[in-house]
Amino acid sequence: MRVLVAMSGGVDSSVAAALLRDAGHEVVGATLKLWGGASDAGCCSVADVEDARRVAQVLGVDHHVFAYTEEFAERVVEPYVRAHAQGLTPNPCIDCNRFIKFDLLVDRARRLGFDALATGHHARVVTRHDRPALARGRDAAKDQSYVLGYLTAPTLAYLQLPVGAFTKDEVRAHAARLGLRTWDKPDSQDVCFIGAAQGRRGFLAERIARTPAVVVDQDSGAPLGHLEAAELVTVGQRRQIPSPDDARRYVTSVDLVAGRVAVTTRERARQDRLDLDPASVTSSAGELRGGPVWVQTSAHGRPVTGQLRLADDWCVDLDAPVPPVAPGQSAVFFDRDDPDVVAGAAVVRRR
Repeated sequence: MRVLVAMSGGVDSSVAAALLRDAGHEVVGATLKLWGGASDAGCCSVADVEDARRVAQVLGVDHHVFAYTEEFAERVVEPYVRAHAQGLTPNPCIDCNRFIKFDLLVDRARRLGFDALATGHHARVVTRHDRPALARGRDAAKDQSYVLGYLTAPTLAYLQLPVGAFTKDEVRAHAARLGLRTWDKPDSQDVCFIGAAQGRRGFLAERIARTPAVVVDQDSGAPLGHLEAAELVTVGQRRQIPSPDDARRYVTSVDLVAGRVAVTTRERARQDRLDLDPASVTSSAGELRGGPVWVQTSAHGRPVTGQLRLADDWCVDLDAPVPPVAPGQSAVFFDRDDPDVVAGAAVVRRR
């Protein structure tokens, strides 16, 4: 089988390529050039491309660089900026997976005649009811099923996730045995187009207008302070929020039109319902039906049970309240009877 391996320059994709090569497949590595601007964070930097190239040399496989800078700007960076300008909080890593790696790259791999695309994500492709489905990786601490929650059955049928059956320690040990330079490389944690020194606030401040806002108590409406830019505030945020009595308060809503940011205590900020954007609802294995599900609202968040209500309500009612989830973030649903298996995902919208 001819397999195109997306090699980010990290240890996971390095070992994914090695495992497939050792299984007898014809492997070709490809590193994506995504961000055209300056950055010192995330993946796919110049150093990452060099690491991927050197690993490919050690493995004896061909390596290419595919440039998607225009597409990345159009489908990931620009929507990220627009969403913040509307008071939303998007997840650019989910969008990159959804629209670049598992859309454009899958299409390119097919056109180039590859039988499969492989990545180093810690997740698994399993079969459920005679259809491919996405499942959690073996290493719970490194599981990446949340950020892949929008993948559909046709894409999963084409996808290989070799390291999903291993723990991170096992992946690093295997890379060390093979003499791969990435064996002890730290995991990428940051958004690739935002520099560490600049930060999200600096990146957005250069690209969107800023709306001054008054911070008010959610219940009484009493003013508590002011902020220079409501667009830079996220629902659920507690840091850098003015508080006259030094009590911790959490953002529960951002109203750009009114220039108003509402806050409240930790317990009162928790919510037991998530409203969903109907246009964003995706099923991993066919039609997504309403009913009982497990719900995860962040990459390493703790899943909770709930009732998914589609069609009229387009929401999920949670059996236990969770910390506030920012509109623009994603809720990923897992099968109630098999909580390792992804059922689908949707973008959370404002109430």
